[in-house]
Amino acid sequence: MEALIPVINKLQDVFNTVGADIIQLPQIAVVGTQSSGKSSVLESLVGRDLLPRGTGIVTRRPLILQLVHIDPGDTRKNEDGGRHHKPLEGEEWGKFLHTKTKIYTDFDEIRQEIETETERVSGNNKGISDEPIHLKIFSPHVVNLTLVDLPGITKVPVGDQPKDIEVQIRDLILKHISNPNCIILAVTAANTDMATSEALKVAREVDPDGRRTLAVVTKLDLMDAGTDAMDVLMGRVIPVKLGLIGVVNRSQLDINNKKSVADAIRDEYAFLQKKYPSLANRNGTKYLARTLNRLLMHHIRDCLPELKTRINVLAAQYQSLLSSYGEPVDDQSATLLQLITKFATEYCNTIEGTAKYIETAELCGGARICYIFHETFGRTLESVDPLGGLSTIDILTAIRNATGPRPSLFVPEVSFELLVKKQVKRLEEPSLRCVELVHEEMQRIIQHCSNYSTQELQRFPKLHEAIVEVVTSLLRKRLPITNEMVHNLVAIELAYINTKHPDFADACGVMNNNIEEQRRNRMRELPTAVPRDKAAAGGPQGEQDGTGTWRGMLKRGEEAPGSGPGSPLKGAVNLLDVPVPVARKLSSREQRDCEVIERLIKSYFLIVRKNIQDSVPKAVMHFLVNHVKDSLQSELVGQLYKSGLLNDLLTESEDMAQRRKEAADMLQALQKASQVIAEIRETHLW
Repeated sequence: MEALIPVINKLQDVFNTVGADIIQLPQIAVVGTQSSGKSSVLESLVGRDLLPRGTGIVTRRPLILQLVHIDPGDTRKNEDGGRHHKPLEGEEWGKFLHTKTKIYTDFDEIRQEIETETERVSGNNKGISDEPIHLKIFSPHVVNLTLVDLPGITKVPVGDQPKDIEVQIRDLILKHISNPNCIILAVTAANTDMATSEALKVAREVDPDGRRTLAVVTKLDLMDAGTDAMDVLMGRVIPVKLGLIGVVNRSQLDINNKKSVADAIRDEYAFLQKKYPSLANRNGTKYLARTLNRLLMHHIRDCLPELKTRINVLAAQYQSLLSSYGEPVDDQSATLLQLITKFATEYCNTIEGTAKYIETAELCGGARICYIFHETFGRTLESVDPLGGLSTIDILTAIRNATGPRPSLFVPEVSFELLVKKQVKRLEEPSLRCVELVHEEMQRIIQHCSNYSTQELQRFPKLHEAIVEVVTSLLRKRLPITNEMVHNLVAIELAYINTKHPDFADACGVMNNNIEEQRRNRMRELPTAVPRDKAAAGGPQGEQDGTGTWRGMLKRGEEAPGSGPGSPLKGAVNLLDVPVPVARKLSSREQRDCEVIERLIKSYFLIVRKNIQDSVPKAVMHFLVNHVKDSLQSELVGQLYKSGLLNDLLTESEDMAQRRKEAADMLQALQKASQVIAEIRETHLW
């Protein structure tokens, strides 16, 4: 059982070397108001004058005090050199963590070092700091204990203390006593009312059940005449589960007169026998030391299994973290080749969908490219209206323009070709946009591989930048080639309008049927015979009416708004000024012609759209995706695997080496801690 406290002290030493606060070790924290006698209690436990003393705020940094019991015949060992000094019976010495292996045998030097170290960090005018001082005392006159002396609770700032000094000290105290593995030693002066004890109040905040709070009542000899602390010590005023222990400390006059701690303990025993004879054996400094030792051992025993589990879990976590940082580079050529190969493999695997790290938040890599081809590009093409941007008047105008000066008997094929080419041309823009989207996704895959798949690249920022530059350059090089191919696919469709396409046969049949029907209608409309005299007789009448002849048109032109009475061209006709009717009712023949052309355009456009929808993804896969996949590794090796670039590319980021060192130190500390705990035999626990 006695072996448990040295084990915890060893663990504290292990973790103090790496400055880690991740393991909450069992310890005893001394809490109390300013000048309530906290440091005096600690000195009584040590049995020597070693702490700065005085009025006002003296303890301004946490002091972690490890008391190690040694047998009188033990030798002192200097850890760095392993030298054994001549044994001195009853020898006591101390060691600070910040002075490494220096050994102090003069306790006045220890006090001076505490004051110097406090002023170094906290200043020399009442300021406080939360950075602890670690002191280990070896003595045959102490029991094994780990104590933390904390600054006293204060209310009003003095000196150059900040206005929030009360909050700062309170936060500092709570930081230590919030540790569930910490026993709280609440120190209260006997000449104050226990109900106003700040120490008990703070302790109750973090330990409402009082399971780890021990109350110490100091200054029993300074109570008013006619009063005693019997009710307090019996636990009738404020019950504390771990108990209340009364002690008598040295006064400032005793300290000034160099009264020894041993004499003070004797006087304390005499005082308790005289004033509280029934409670003398359950109070006093020696009883306090034994009680604290017992409480700490039982507390450590209870905490040890959880502590062991926690250390093992953290060791596994830091092992994984250290693995992610990678080992220091020995063979630069092999490392570079390995990283390049791994990146190229991960890049290709992400496209193929076989990568280790599968994105769950969004589509990525090959799945995203598939989505672009069949959802984005496919739907965009399907949303393109075959007759979009073509009105009936446009079609009619194209038909008329294709006939030249002669009126046509049939629908001219040239008009169909002109119009269908115009519509097919509209498929080029979404096709090029498809290439652009795939190119963007392949750029995103670079980032995906850097973030998730090859964390080693984060170690070498210059190599990462170079790889990104090479892959980006390769993609940039392939983009115009792919665009050119897609442009050619559309140009191929425009180059030859294949009206003999098998899928176009139905549409041609419809057109031929319409033309045949049109010819029959025209034949039916022609009169069987027209007498010449009637035709001649009808001539003057027709001319008189001014309708159906070119003169009639000229006459209508004269009545146009541009040739009215107020016009300068009065009496003249300007054919160019005759307005073309924009909206008018089409004749049945014009309507039939437009319908035929619309059907043909729609039918042929759907054929071309189907071809484009099928050929563009294939072209993108061949010229961009597959080409990059096939040539990526050779491109990376060719551009980066050069002896002159090795040192530059494999330069680690500044913080990576530091992080690896910190993780390695922490892992070593955890492994050492695990080894220390493993040395405890089960028989030691109970």
